[in-house]
Amino acid sequence: MLGLSGGDIFFYRDPVNMHKSFEGLSSLTEFAFPGKLLSGSYFVFINRRRNKMKVFHWAEGGFEIWYKRLEKGTFSINKDEKIKLTRREFFMVFEGIKPKRLNSRFSVKK
Repeated sequence: MLGLSGGDIFFYRDPVNMHKSFEGLSSLTEFAFPGKLLSGSYFVFINRRRNKMKVFHWAEGGFEIWYKRLEKGTFSINKDEKIKLTRREFFMVFEGIKPKRLNSRFSVKK
């Protein structure tokens, strides 16, 4: 199971060539989200066909890339979606769920 510990989750709206690795994704990240590259945030990239996803993350000591390729279907996220995702929204996209509306039953204040 994918674990996201701390850090914000940012979605890169434009389609990305999935041949990009650490250097390519880090330059895209720095361009789109200045100053956030080494913040411990997670950056989500999706290809044009929306069947491949990479999650780019700085962990202690180096970068990590997580990659998921769908055999059927697509990741359901629109270009109009917001740039910063909640964990719940990310995992719904990751699992292929497209909610019509998200309702919060309660909120916990920190």
